[in-house]
Amino acid sequence: MKQRFYSHIVELDTLIVELEEVGFEEHEKDHLVRLVDSSIYHKVMDAIMSEMNDTDKIIFLEFLSRDDHTKVWEHLHKKVENIEDKIKLAADELKAELQKDLADVKAKASD
Repeated sequence: MKQRFYSHIVELDTLIVELEEVGFEEHEKDHLVRLVDSSIYHKVMDAIMSEMNDTDKIIFLEFLSRDDHTKVWEHLHKKVENIEDKIKLAADELKAELQKDLADVKAKASD
């Protein structure tokens, strides 16, 4: 999985462990991990982009395309109040939904 600029805020290990506990085939688990990572990325990006004007979005995306995490964070901290809290909240909401879905799968598997 690619190191994301927000990886120090958003933890995916618990979801990955839960996926492993369900008993998916290795290729299925790998696919689901990539889907989880992508879903969280899109949720975080939506949370960020909804907080900025068009000019700031372009600057942010430019830094992101260069994979310049330092500049990304400098820009975000200047332009969005409490950005780390907003990223964590967005990711946690999605993770909670995914954990509920996994719990449902586990319950159905044990029936």
